Amino acid sequence: MIAKPRVLGVIPARGGSKRLPRKNIMELCGKPLVAWTIEAAQQAETLTHWLVSTEDAEIKEIAARYTDNIPFTRPEQLAGDKVRNIDVVLHALEYMEHETGQPYDMVVLLQPTCPIRKPEHIDMAVEKL
Repeated sequence: MIAKPRVLGVIPARGGSKRLPRKNIMELCGKPLVAWTIEAAQQAETLTHWLVSTEDAEIKEIAARYTDNIPFTRPEQLAGDKVRNIDVVLHALEYMEHETGQPYDMVVLLQPTCPIRKPEHIDMAVEKL
């Protein structure tokens, strides 16, 4: 029997968007944009853990309204325009592996700008991997 893989979901939600300022907390159908992704991550059956990665106090506060899984604060140097998602994901992965004391087999990047993603979509992607 094959063990179930340990899967980390990372929701990158920085506060400094230039093209659409504060997009991650803009309301869409009565909820902040980031809330849609938080809810999908909570309901996905294949994620072992997930977290919101943000440098922004307001995003952190809003995320806390939708989950007990309080986001940790990422360093400012990982919040600029030129920072790549891989750097944010690696930071979150290192943090979570340290916190849990165990490695993850997979990491799933869950962009908050995709509110139509359902928990089933996350589960299907993990199962295909």
